[in-house]
Amino acid sequence: MLRLAGARLLEDRDYPAVRAVLAADPVGSCMVSARVELAGLDPWRLGGELWGAEGRYGRNGLQGLCFAGPNLIPLRGSAAVLRSFADRALRRPRTCSSLVGPAEQVLGLWSELVAEWGPAREVRPDQPLMAIDRLPDVAVDPFVRPVRPDELERYLPAAVAMFTEEVGIDPRIGDGGASYRARVSELIASGRAFARFEHGEVVFKAEIGALSESVGQIQGVWVHPDRRGGGLGTAGTAAVAARLVQGMGRVASLYVNSFNVPALAAYRKIGFRQVGRYATVLF
Repeated sequence: MLRLAGARLLEDRDYPAVRAVLAADPVGSCMVSARVELAGLDPWRLGGELWGAEGRYGRNGLQGLCFAGPNLIPLRGSAAVLRSFADRALRRPRTCSSLVGPAEQVLGLWSELVAEWGPAREVRPDQPLMAIDRLPDVAVDPFVRPVRPDELERYLPAAVAMFTEEVGIDPRIGDGGASYRARVSELIASGRAFARFEHGEVVFKAEIGALSESVGQIQGVWVHPDRRGGGLGTAGTAAVAARLVQGMGRVASLYVNSFNVPALAAYRKIGFRQVGRYATVLF
């Protein structure tokens, strides 16, 4: 039986081992890969810490990997590894807004944390992780395009509406929306926010929330309530997926709640196929 050392903070010398873990599941690890590729393992530049667990005396390499930042994202780990991550997380007050990532790891880690961190505001245990590596099977919306920086004020209300509907909390609570506005502005400036405007109003939007060297994760898909049911979501999401696959040379991915039957049908129609399962615990 492999005996584990406790979870530890990973350092620059661990970079090759971390990249090996991330490369084993490029779609599932996209959110963490995007950070590591850009910032390395330094916590200040990374915007959080990377924790690892390995066999005694460093045998058998990394047996577990977890990102601890605005979100807690466990990517690999047995039950014993997840307990070691929970032990480390419980040494300080909770600062993350959610647990998210591969369902087995998220739900296993949550079972170790719930006594101290619970109850959660919501647990979403079954979120199909989907991907497409070719052009969509449906026609793309030719009017979906990158949002310009000067369109922030017109785009922001749609982004707030999407976040509120999806997460159940207005993102402007707490600081009047300053941090959320900054995040949306950053996505626009980097060319990763897309929309269809009609008469100056957003009727469809989506963003590439995480962009690694090989995968782009689509998030924040939203259609104006007055325009739902007309195919804008399918054609718009197809346009963003095509931009990722053809324009950026990446696999396009996303995850969706299993109970969202219309969205699942739309993504499958586009050509997305399930490649894994995510779970999310919201605080």
